Amino acid sequence: MSDRARRRPWSPPLRRRRRSTWANQPPTWREARPTVIAEALKRASARPSGNWFVVGASRDVHPGGRPCGRTVGGVEIVLWRSEDGDLRAGPGACPHLGAPLRESRVVCGTLVCHWHGLALDGGAVGGWEPYPVHDDGVLVWVRLDAIGGEEPSERPLVPARPAPAGAVDAVYTAVGRCEPQDVVANRLDPWHGSWFHPYSFVDLTVARPPLGEEDDAFVVDVSFRVTSRLVVPVRAEFTSPGPRTVVMRITRGEGSTSVVETHATPLTPASDARPRTAVVEAVVAASDRRGFALARAVAPLLRPVMRRTSARLWHDDLAYAQRRWELRSTGRFPG
Repeated sequence: MSDRARRRPWSPPLRRRRRSTWANQPPTWREARPTVIAEALKRASARPSGNWFVVGASRDVHPGGRPCGRTVGGVEIVLWRSEDGDLRAGPGACPHLGAPLRESRVVCGTLVCHWHGLALDGGAVGGWEPYPVHDDGVLVWVRLDAIGGEEPSERPLVPARPAPAGAVDAVYTAVGRCEPQDVVANRLDPWHGSWFHPYSFVDLTVARPPLGEEDDAFVVDVSFRVTSRLVVPVRAEFTSPGPRTVVMRITRGEGSTSVVETHATPLTPASDARPRTAVVEAVVAASDRRGFALARAVAPLLRPVMRRTSARLWHDDLAYAQRRWELRSTGRFPG
């Protein structure tokens, strides 16, 4: 059999759909039962994280660049890279007099405090102890045992992704007044997609809700809107491999194997009366179409477009998460 015969027959990625109005789509409120979402959230919350937290994009910490500062659960963190590009992380306050190390400089891979010149090479110095850190090529993870309170693991559970050589990734970060569970609950409610985001999704149907711990996935048929009449239909699965992570994976249709990872990282301590949570969302897109090679070639130009798409969705979804937290904090949550 020739190579041409083995190839999958070409099909256009776009489909033309009939005109329809937002109000005429089938209601989803009966299927979106609060108990189903709550049980899925409960199962996700019970899964171990190994005390690992996503703190941002890998490419945001540059070799030879300035240090990056982050906050997780009220704890200041500083990140930088050694001369070899290895990631370093530790407390964000200098052990000498508490200077903010995020404002210091990296000299030949060593973090040098800008107050008095104390040098940190990533090892323990004067009470300053490094944090375990992991760079998965897209996201940076830091392990904080005092914040996580679980049995620590050597590495975070990184979701399976398309091979880097055949994919384009972009990372978007937003902050909301809510807790991580409110962000996760938003993602475990796929029924809201076509109603809350009609500019992006149409014809959404939950083909199968989770069946329990052994098969804990929402299977969704949905079309991504390109224009008012042109769409890209796919099948996707939503799973939650950990207490602060939800993964949407395209399993059928254009861009199969592509993933959207949503990570919720608490910024404030658990006791804070007005919690803040960072949403760090990684989109890793792949396609077996020949033309996708062009997308990879212009990835630096494509990433801002991908981030703007995420920003539009999270403008609305953070309102969902924040509203959920407001209702919970005042005892008015309907679920």
